[in-house]
Amino acid sequence: MNTKSLVSISDIGREDILSLLDKARKFEENPNRRLLEGRVVATLFFEPSTRTRLSFETAVNRLGGRVIGFSDAATSSSSKGETLKDTIKMVSNYADLIVMRHYLEGAARYASEVTSVPVINAGDGANQHPTQTLLDLYSIYKTQGTLENLTITMVGDLKYGRTVHSLLMAMRYFNPTFRFVACDELQMPQEYKDFCTQNGIKYTEHKDFSPEVIKSSDIIYMTRVQRERFTDIMEYEKVKDLYTLNNAMLEGSRDNLRILHPLPRVNEINQDVDDNPKAYYFDQARNGLYARQAIICSLLNIPVE
Repeated sequence: MNTKSLVSISDIGREDILSLLDKARKFEENPNRRLLEGRVVATLFFEPSTRTRLSFETAVNRLGGRVIGFSDAATSSSSKGETLKDTIKMVSNYADLIVMRHYLEGAARYASEVTSVPVINAGDGANQHPTQTLLDLYSIYKTQGTLENLTITMVGDLKYGRTVHSLLMAMRYFNPTFRFVACDELQMPQEYKDFCTQNGIKYTEHKDFSPEVIKSSDIIYMTRVQRERFTDIMEYEKVKDLYTLNNAMLEGSRDNLRILHPLPRVNEINQDVDDNPKAYYFDQARNGLYARQAIICSLLNIPVE
């Protein structure tokens, strides 16, 4: 990789992505390596997380490194009024790399500009989630055998869903076709549709999660309607149950179809889908370990054989 930090998926190019996916494959073959011996990684989670934080910490532990940090901003000095700049500069004295999740868009970029150690964005508001994108890409590649010329249907919260924003941007190198399925309140933001147009990416918009859309898909990417992004609880209640995938809806779908979800799910995927071989979301979460090991080693310039 030709960048010191990973803040946005746009920080890396096609060859970087393919290199990281190859490293992830090597880590899947052997995840327990002492490549981070003597290194310290700080995990700073100003916003709640389960899968992302635990997979990063597992990645560091399996690589022989040490983890410091916090999983609740209330336990940090930010609760006393310490600025983000001061927190980052202080932690930089102790760690070789910082993994940060923050509720403010742009916080990770700012952190990368005030520290000399690499920063990995583990999610900043509704903006970007690049490490989720790389594990998504690895999941797509593993299940489809390619990233090229796929039809990817994104369903649910496309307005605030940072995972779909990052995935859309990363796929620009691989000639995708997108189906955006969302209600008026949660449509894909115009800036990302403009991005598609500027990069020659084909897309269609749908309010109905129809059989035709499902049957034309190689990947269905379900998303949770995120209550924490809504200031008006009535607006959330209005849209939270509009799109739910159940097993019967998959009848007649392509054999290669796989269903992804960044998790946690609420009720947007019925539990009767879990035993369908096309359900891949739990495997997808496991792939996060290997993708994040690859990212950490790349940013620290550690070779992976």
